[in-house]
Amino acid sequence: MSDRSYSLKKSVLAFEEAQTVLPGGVNSPVRAFKSVGGTPPFIKKAKGAYLEDIDGNKYVDYVGSWGPMLFGHADPDVIKAVKKAANSSTSFGAPTRIEIDLAKLVCELVPSIEKVRFVNSGTEATMSAVRLARGFTGRDKMIKFEGNYHGHGDSFLIAAGSGAMTFGQPNSPGVTQGVAKDTLLARFNDVNHVQSLIEANPGEIACIILEPIAGNMGCVPPVPGFLEGLRSLCDQHGIVLIFDEVMTGFRVARGGAQELYNVIPDLTTLGKIVGGGLPVGAYGGKREIMDHVSPVGPVYQAGTLSGNPLAMHAGYSTLKKIADQSNLYDHLEIYGGMMDEALGGLINELELPYHTTRVGSMGCLFFSEEKVVDYASAKKCDTEAYAAYFHEMLKSGVYIAPSQFEAYFFSTLHGTEEFGQTIRAQRIALSALREIQF
Repeated sequence: MSDRSYSLKKSVLAFEEAQTVLPGGVNSPVRAFKSVGGTPPFIKKAKGAYLEDIDGNKYVDYVGSWGPMLFGHADPDVIKAVKKAANSSTSFGAPTRIEIDLAKLVCELVPSIEKVRFVNSGTEATMSAVRLARGFTGRDKMIKFEGNYHGHGDSFLIAAGSGAMTFGQPNSPGVTQGVAKDTLLARFNDVNHVQSLIEANPGEIACIILEPIAGNMGCVPPVPGFLEGLRSLCDQHGIVLIFDEVMTGFRVARGGAQELYNVIPDLTTLGKIVGGGLPVGAYGGKREIMDHVSPVGPVYQAGTLSGNPLAMHAGYSTLKKIADQSNLYDHLEIYGGMMDEALGGLINELELPYHTTRVGSMGCLFFSEEKVVDYASAKKCDTEAYAAYFHEMLKSGVYIAPSQFEAYFFSTLHGTEEFGQTIRAQRIALSALREIQF
């Protein structure tokens, strides 16, 4: 796709209209392109590895609805399952057999999960897991990490305090100081900092929650020993370890990051792939902890549409394919390896000071000379350079995340043709950027 053929006339009009009835014209902030500028393409349809917008532009998609589309868009098995389920009604508000079937698959695939509760979003899952950890331990405080995102629950919208031992401060209006006082912020990939927080708050911390592979400050893997150190600290101090695998669950390995790194949390939160692209979240873990959830235990959590039959059938169809395909992650690793080699070679050829990260089928190109290992180093990225790169990629027919601080994702349907178009687009984009900056 050349610049001349690229037009967003209809999307521009749609975005203007949307802003009259939706805050910012969107239903989730990153879609408004504030980080990169310009007008977001309004998507009309998607199939396999491709998106098509209302202006007729077609893109190789590396967002994948922010992660769920492991088998590509409009997967025939998922579509068939959803259509069949819809014939029996879209919701019952009552138990169904498919909830049991999906729950069994989740317990089979995810090492930490003995029992699971389905909810409607990743945010619901993380909020519920933290409440459960507090109810189970009888403690109030939690530790989260700078640069990790766990949804828009009040407890998670906390910025750093004035010093290492201080409580966090609300970083969104509407979050109270009372909520913030129970949240401690730690540095990602820094076990010693976590230990100092625990020692400063003895017997008060209910849980530690983290993305085992950070996916909301780019893609930042754990350094060796980090996850193991957290597991050891939690064991020593009776703290519940929660892995937020909404993004990494079934994405980086069949059993998620916990399988990949062989570190087993007490609770796990899931979303995205577990619903096959429909709105679903889940939290699960050790039987003794999960049995504190109502109606068995005293920790209350409920949802009118939880276990929605359409979402359950979509999720079951997706997880069944994951369970049945022995070479699935080998296939994804081959594509990822090709991307690493080609993009790394291009960066070296053009003598650009950038670097890449990747774990399984998610990764990031960081516009930074410094290796990104935590939030502080991520903030040093050149976001203006990323914005220029993003728009060049878009013009060349490759759709990537409209933010430096989001990961890219690819599916089993990304193959030779998509790889070729992607690398050609990257050469055009990075060459243009080099001319501007260097």
